[in-house]
Amino acid sequence: MQLLNGIYDAALVLYALSLLFYFSDCLRRNPGGKRLGSGLLVVVGLLMIAGITIRFLQEGGLPIFTPYDFLFWFSLSIVLTSLALAFTRGAEFAILLLSVAGYSVFLLNRVWLTAEDHTLQSWSAVHGWLATHIILANLSVASLTLGTVFAIMYLFLHTRLKSKRWNDRIRRFPSLEIMDRYSYYSVLAGTPLLALSLVVAGISIVVEGRLPLFQDLKVLTTLVGLGVYLSYLILKRSGRRSGVSMARWVISGYAFIILNFLLNSWSEFHRWDGG
Repeated sequence: MQLLNGIYDAALVLYALSLLFYFSDCLRRNPGGKRLGSGLLVVVGLLMIAGITIRFLQEGGLPIFTPYDFLFWFSLSIVLTSLALAFTRGAEFAILLLSVAGYSVFLLNRVWLTAEDHTLQSWSAVHGWLATHIILANLSVASLTLGTVFAIMYLFLHTRLKSKRWNDRIRRFPSLEIMDRYSYYSVLAGTPLLALSLVVAGISIVVEGRLPLFQDLKVLTTLVGLGVYLSYLILKRSGRRSGVSMARWVISGYAFIILNFLLNSWSEFHRWDGG
């Protein structure tokens, strides 16, 4: 466990440095800083994968069944998404915002929860439906996070352009059309994953005979969040709403995602106790 803690702490420090280098590039063009930030992100990703591999060997299964693991996988997903965006022109600010989200979750996870305190359940002891639900939910949250980042950038750029306040940093933003499209594609990918994760969770509840969980507050709020994203997709396809309105829909849907995490402590469906 000491080795794991060393790996995670090293990843945390390097992630912070990567974030600072990207911030310096966004503040004022700094190609060298951007390259260093990307290089450090690669190392962070490798360290996180090394940590997962060690836990896999120690526990005899993929570490995905505890709150700590879920948030850890989310951080890794954000790192990998950021690295993919690094090859996209004009994505510096998107990477910065994603890195802020990923680093914040990684840091809070290290402070709030630890892998040592939340022992992994044996893969064979947990129904396969649960594993599938967790994987789909994680991929969904990562995709919806990306969509929210572009929605926030869209609103920010729209406000600056409307007030005719722009500078070199603003000119480095992708166009409103591109950010609107990226946000839409991200939500288009994340919403079906979210829906599938709920279907799998429902099957798990039925198989385990825990039908009262269908009345759990977390289940209800998740359905509301899914409804927001489905409404967004319908309205987007209709073309009857402005880009600003659509960006607000995306952010509103993500607010329910965050709410669902906060509800874990009061939910019978998920508890932040590793059980």
